[in-house]
Amino acid sequence: MTNESERIVQTVLQAADEKSAQQIRTLNMEGISSIADYFVVCHGTSETQVEAIAREIKDQIEEAGLPVKRVEGMREARWILIDLADVVVHVFHKEDREYYQLEKMWGDAPVYELEDMLR
Repeated sequence: MTNESERIVQTVLQAADEKSAQQIRTLNMEGISSIADYFVVCHGTSETQVEAIAREIKDQIEEAGLPVKRVEGMREARWILIDLADVVVHVFHKEDREYYQLEKMWGDAPVYELEDMLR
């Protein structure tokens, strides 16, 4: 993990954890996808919580002076994608996460739990 990617992932994880995001996981996409080096996946149990998680991540990334390339899905707050260049964050509503099963789609990727990454 590069210093910049590590800083982004750490900031995302802390922000998501502060808003009580559930099942926060980091997928190492290096060598698996050209989209990003890391995916961070988490969920909330309501649209309000999903939006709050995404806003906190965006705010903390900006406060850290890191670039936010794009945010999509904020209005519906069912699956919000936050593009941070080498890191892409997926904040799901619990039902949508279960439906799309993103982690299974990228089953080749090593997965790290929150506790593994915040040491």
